[in-house]
Amino acid sequence: MPLAARAARRIGALSIAAAVALSISVPAADAAPRPTTSKKPKTVAVRVMSFNDLHGNLENPTGSSARVQIGGGKTLENNGGAAYLARHVEMLRYGHPNSLLLNSGDSIGASPLASALFHDEPTVEVLNAMGVKASVVGNHEFDEGLAELRRIEHGGCHPTDGCAFRTSYEGTDFPFLGANVTFESGKPAFSPFSIQKQGGVKIGVIGVTLRDLPDVVTPAAVAGLEFTDEVAAINRTSKLLQKMGVKAQVVLMHQGDETSGAGSPNSCDLGEEQLAHRIASRASARVDAFFAGHTHQAENCTVTDPAGNPRPLIQGLSFGRLISVVDLTVSTKTKDVVRSRTKATNIIVTRDVRPDAKVQAIVDRAVAKAAPLANRSIGSTTEALLGRGSSDPEKPLGDVIADAQLAATTGNGAQVAITNPGGIRADLDAGPVTYGEAFSVQPFANILQTITLTGAQLDAVLEQQQQAAGDSPTWLQVSSTLGYTWTSGAAPGAKVSGITVDGKAVEPTATYRVTVNNFLAAGGDGFSVFADGTDLQGGPIDLDAFVEYLEDNPGLSAPPADRITVVG
Repeated sequence: MPLAARAARRIGALSIAAAVALSISVPAADAAPRPTTSKKPKTVAVRVMSFNDLHGNLENPTGSSARVQIGGGKTLENNGGAAYLARHVEMLRYGHPNSLLLNSGDSIGASPLASALFHDEPTVEVLNAMGVKASVVGNHEFDEGLAELRRIEHGGCHPTDGCAFRTSYEGTDFPFLGANVTFESGKPAFSPFSIQKQGGVKIGVIGVTLRDLPDVVTPAAVAGLEFTDEVAAINRTSKLLQKMGVKAQVVLMHQGDETSGAGSPNSCDLGEEQLAHRIASRASARVDAFFAGHTHQAENCTVTDPAGNPRPLIQGLSFGRLISVVDLTVSTKTKDVVRSRTKATNIIVTRDVRPDAKVQAIVDRAVAKAAPLANRSIGSTTEALLGRGSSDPEKPLGDVIADAQLAATTGNGAQVAITNPGGIRADLDAGPVTYGEAFSVQPFANILQTITLTGAQLDAVLEQQQQAAGDSPTWLQVSSTLGYTWTSGAAPGAKVSGITVDGKAVEPTATYRVTVNNFLAAGGDGFSVFADGTDLQGGPIDLDAFVEYLEDNPGLSAPPADRITVVG
């Protein structure tokens, strides 16, 4: 699509009326023709597909990032990859002329080097090539701030780096949605919905992101924006669509549940009602299906709407390993979904099919252009160091990263380093380590900052790892100089004891120099106590500290897991 046409399509996108007019699309030109008939069909079958949390993973993911639990303790290896994702989408379209591909957020941000080096422009090319029609904004869409997200959507070269991937960049072929994202004035920051026409019927697509998004990004990234209640935004937008005669409605929701992780892609092992489940149960009964994201989990659940009717809630892991498919039957008379005929399933993106040639060409170009930097050897490991792929409180790669950050800031007087688990985006395999692999682990370019905390504040911030009864702890990763005991059965606020720094008991009134990244220093992930730190002194970027540590410690192995002692 020419750049001028894209720009014209988006003018007035924040006006609801204009958003409707500009987001209507027609079936793809190469879709199978509908059979001719003398009678108007009573129903239209519409296949709605979505994937979530791709995070710019263009190449085939490896290790834990490529695994899919298939139940019974069995795991399927080597899944995902953008070219295979595209092929499976095309296969799912076959025989379904009325098919709609959507995205549930975080398709960009926290990306490996082949995408991140070019500000995720290769990933947008892939999404366009696949025919994505709408995407909700996730938290990682805001990694580089609103202005950069606008550029990603509307096109144009990067203001600092220019167009490094191709000579020009035209933006997305689809709108970003955010019904619960406004400016402080109350004006919508994104289109709340998109209307997609399939087989003569209209499907309303509502997008909502997590209300707590400001807690998981740096404050500057969302300055001037407000994120409101998801259910209220869905209800408001759903009612508007209903007034416009759009009765078949689905929600793209960048919010998810935490599952046990032991079930199959189509299990619903939540244990108890969680965030996405709660939203999907309470939002307007007019909505017919929910596509979730954010938690990188697989679930295929049926929830009961406020009117007592069932509807699917589905999420498809991350990194393109699953495609969530909901088959809707829409009445041509009522224009609404026949709920009793809805079917939902998660499809595994296996690699036993031919990769999509067009998408593979985009991936190959990105990998080749990034290769001179990505392939530089910076160290080695004697064993796999798990970070993202570990569910333990103390992760081997988390220990290494915290030690690296401490080593990089001793000049600031740092005695302890603490990092957030969400900042660790991949594992390291055994053997040589390249710059590209290190970048995949630490892609955010967060700045290390050393602050002064009292012993009482250090205790308080460790207590914040569990912020409410029933929540799973968010385990901070700590350097070898910090130790403590965590009592799981204790009440929130009384779980931490026996804190030591350099083997000495921490005194409540004594002061300690603690290194964290700028995200944590601002109170990110709910660790508000860090924001009370004093005497802030800046350090290097976290990736640079990690690379230097790998270079200085060839043949690295997992440190002893003796920093966090968990007792009942």
